[in-house]
Amino acid sequence: MPKTRRIYLLDPQTLSPETIAVTFAKTSRSPLPFDTIAAELSAEKSAQFHEKWVVGYGHASVAEHAVLHIAVENISRLAVENLESNRLASYTEKSTRYQKWDQTSYHIPQELQDHPLLATYIELMDHLFQQYEAFLPKLEVLAQQKFPQLEGESPAAWAQRIRTSYIDVCRFLLPAASLANVGVTINARALEHALQKMFTNPLSEVQQMGAEIRTIAQAEVPTLVKYVAPADHLQTAETIFQHLPLVQSNKENSISTCELVTWDADGENRVLAAALYRYKSISYAQALQQIVLLTQEQKSALIKTILDLPEKYDIPIRELEHINFTFDVVLDQGAYFELKRHRMMTQSPQALSPTWGYATPLWIAEAGLSQAYAASMQRIIDAYPLFEAQMPGIGSYLIPNAFNRRVLLTLNLRSMFHLIKLRCAPNAHFSIRLITEKMLEKISGIYPTIGKYYQEYSCQSWQDLESTYFVRKP
Repeated sequence: MPKTRRIYLLDPQTLSPETIAVTFAKTSRSPLPFDTIAAELSAEKSAQFHEKWVVGYGHASVAEHAVLHIAVENISRLAVENLESNRLASYTEKSTRYQKWDQTSYHIPQELQDHPLLATYIELMDHLFQQYEAFLPKLEVLAQQKFPQLEGESPAAWAQRIRTSYIDVCRFLLPAASLANVGVTINARALEHALQKMFTNPLSEVQQMGAEIRTIAQAEVPTLVKYVAPADHLQTAETIFQHLPLVQSNKENSISTCELVTWDADGENRVLAAALYRYKSISYAQALQQIVLLTQEQKSALIKTILDLPEKYDIPIRELEHINFTFDVVLDQGAYFELKRHRMMTQSPQALSPTWGYATPLWIAEAGLSQAYAASMQRIIDAYPLFEAQMPGIGSYLIPNAFNRRVLLTLNLRSMFHLIKLRCAPNAHFSIRLITEKMLEKISGIYPTIGKYYQEYSCQSWQDLESTYFVRKP
């Protein structure tokens, strides 16, 4: 008798994550149905299985079936950065675009307890949050002037419509110490790696966050995160590279905000060759040879097939992932916090500091707040070295979203397609739009045929964005 197809859920309300992980793992050697395997398991048997196979023999992929949903509240945005540095997880966090912060919404590092700089730190935090609160009503008035109430529009609807426009500007004052909430969905294998990084981090806040996450995770996956320890190799690499002496270089320490460092010169042909390889029984070398022999008109038609998508949210074929490039970008910290959510790329951010200057939104000047804003930024610039000299890493808590961050990005054409669609859109924050439009210009320059389809998602040139939203540097 033919067997009947069965598709069903293993209920996480009745089965623990560890039991579900063992149930799926056992199917490789057991002919029994999943629900029968699960019925035979107990918490003790599941723990024994994980001790033997996951811990003892290193079959860590089993732990990927144990999924946790972790609520993390009132951690600094600096700690959020560490938490969200793990690619294989999902995050939703408190937004600086849609919510307002009150004057108590900042973290005080444990390292500063009983330290002479504690009073200075609190004074700086209080100042930034007071400025944030003082700027809000003034910029709201400016928003009202720029976006008048529509006929028939209620005061509440009008207030809601313009709310983001001025909060988007005020967020430049919020420091990395600002508190946030994050919802995390992660499997036990990825969590183990995340905890390793937290325990290795020099900041006590991040270490304590890791310890608390492990404690609550052990209630659900007691075996799978029991043996997590600091990753010494991560600390060793950081120490060695931080103390590596630099020799005199003839390369300028450029502050170009978007530099395309490396790319596949023959990218358009290679994308088409990869697609042809997928659908024909030939070698890649043969596929590339066939594509090279085509006319430009024929290649353009094939690229249109790949990228001229019928629906807004359609995703192009995976063969775009064979083409990679690396950018060295400078963007404000607020924009970086949005960029870091794009985890299907490799990001190497430098430490948050005043090194690369800060951005000034044009609305700050139009509201007559330039002097107060610049004075606030200067206070941070002056204070940062005092903290870093005594407690390296603590100074980063002081840095507002206005300050620029330097990040090395390596991504493929498919990830770039997603980034452009989402972050060049008119509802995206103008800071992230500025950097993605610059990246788009670079891509269009090296891949003009492909770039034409990416350009469809561009709403405004980066030059126009810069003049519309930012005060130009002298």
